[in-house]
Amino acid sequence: MTHRRSFLVILPLVAVAAACRPAELAGPADPDSLRRVEQGELVGLAHPEVEAHAWLGIPFARPPLGELRWRAPLAPEPWPGTREALRFGPSCPQPAGPVGARDGAAAGEPTGSEDCLYLNVYAPRFAPGAVPAGDERLPVMVWIHGGGNTIGDAVLYDGSWLATDGDVVVVTVHYRLGLLGWLSHPALRGEGTSAEDRSGNFGTLDLVRALEWVERNAQAFGGDPRNVTVFGESAGGANVVSLLLSPRASGLFQRAIVQSGGVATVPRAEAEGWSDDAPPGHPSSSRELAARLLVAEGRAADREEARRALDAMPGAELAAWLRSKSPAELLAAVEGDRLGGMYDVPRLIRDGLVLPDAEPMAAFAAGSYNRVPAIFGSNLHENRLFALFASEHLSRVFGLPVRMRDLRKYQLEADYASLMWKARGVDEPAAALAAVQGPSVFAYRFDWDDEPRLLWLDLSELLGAAHGLEIPFVFGRLRFFGRGWPIFSPGRSEQDMALARAMGSYWTQFARTGDPGRGRDGALPEWQAWDAAGDGHFLVLDSEDDAGIRMDGDAVTREEVIRRIGQDGRFAFPGERCRVYAEFVRWGTAMPREDYDTIHEGRCRAQHPLED
Repeated sequence: MTHRRSFLVILPLVAVAAACRPAELAGPADPDSLRRVEQGELVGLAHPEVEAHAWLGIPFARPPLGELRWRAPLAPEPWPGTREALRFGPSCPQPAGPVGARDGAAAGEPTGSEDCLYLNVYAPRFAPGAVPAGDERLPVMVWIHGGGNTIGDAVLYDGSWLATDGDVVVVTVHYRLGLLGWLSHPALRGEGTSAEDRSGNFGTLDLVRALEWVERNAQAFGGDPRNVTVFGESAGGANVVSLLLSPRASGLFQRAIVQSGGVATVPRAEAEGWSDDAPPGHPSSSRELAARLLVAEGRAADREEARRALDAMPGAELAAWLRSKSPAELLAAVEGDRLGGMYDVPRLIRDGLVLPDAEPMAAFAAGSYNRVPAIFGSNLHENRLFALFASEHLSRVFGLPVRMRDLRKYQLEADYASLMWKARGVDEPAAALAAVQGPSVFAYRFDWDDEPRLLWLDLSELLGAAHGLEIPFVFGRLRFFGRGWPIFSPGRSEQDMALARAMGSYWTQFARTGDPGRGRDGALPEWQAWDAAGDGHFLVLDSEDDAGIRMDGDAVTREEVIRRIGQDGRFAFPGERCRVYAEFVRWGTAMPREDYDTIHEGRCRAQHPLED
């Protein structure tokens, strides 16, 4: 396989974060794009392909540098004269992904800048005197990118097509990631800190600050600050859930769309504690990370010596020392496997202020959240994306899949993981919200799986409706890095674009009214609300030459997924089922360890023991 074709096979992985990346978005300032926001005047550019304006790299908060690291974001400062908003702001610090970084960093190397709190605005093209005002203002849709809350940026998503096709204003935002976005340590709660500074949820607070900026400035672009939809995919979807839960976000948005998100948060004790505490802290908790930093600096011989030294260090000294570390040093202290640059640290911390002490599902059931119309959705084959680069049922050369060894096992394991994702991330939260707020909750499943063959590999079998592949349909541009292949077959462009237009129509109609209905033109199948009293209803999004767009009622809970695995005759022997159950246990919330130890009368525990 040539290097070029190897890249085409790996492309679906990076497409999760880059599905809508423009081939080039640059140009001179367009005088017709002159607008005034609170900080001053700014001018953007005319999009080269559609009738849209784009304003790039607008600061929505003060740079979180030096003493402002690990503090709540502050309001941005004004600028003199007219700002040229023609270039994206830097990515937030992260390990570079498999396609490198804008600063040229190789995969795995640190990239980005702490001065990263910028947003981008896309709107239909209006002359200054024709910007919608009053009741004519357009809905605003604020996109939150994914990447495990440790990688990614807003640069990869061009909102121009969605803005023009749906007659909306689209905003894409950066927010602090990983260790710089979420870190809770007693030393950071010292004298002079605010309640928000002490929360540890800095990435979440960045999103709140971005919404505050939108509330104050949306009208400058023709947007309605009283009709704001937050939407995001993967970690971005989880962040939408965090905004639903956060009292600090109350009133800042009126609709929410969660694409392939989740509802997991972390207790503060886990975010801060030592890994051998009872209960144990996270392996990369703030204390464990500080100990590794001290050892790396040569000030302690090992973890135990570092632990004693840290316990004796005054809080103000410890906070200053942590703030003196570069992003590269902080990232080097994280242990564990990394997929595409993503790494595992505590995120979305239950601090009792920014996020409630209660677990998300308990907060939803109690009605303790921001009650707005909401959409939850997932993709039929979510986990095939990750199986593509992790499953033992594929042969690989230099890490790239080249041959399917066992399609049955590959799809069974990945697809039941996908079904559990649907249960945990869509059906259970949708049912909980619908029970509280009635018929203003909607759900979908994205089923498009019409990829072509690539050499001897059938991408529809390998990927299908994998994680992230709905993003280009939502944004209305079926391209990856400015190209339509290899995911989209040129011979299917008409059918695929029809689905993309339908999805954009549903999304923007929901943003406009809180009900996706039959889409903006009223011609699509009706998207019915979740039926809290029945089996639940969700919209299936598929191409017309497959099964088409239709309603379905096959809602599932975690218990139902486990029951189906036990009854599925495609598993050849019990040990195959145990592998799937074991993966659920490793997720932490999908299946308790005690359930695994007793399932199938303890045979899984005996035949497929888990590591302690």
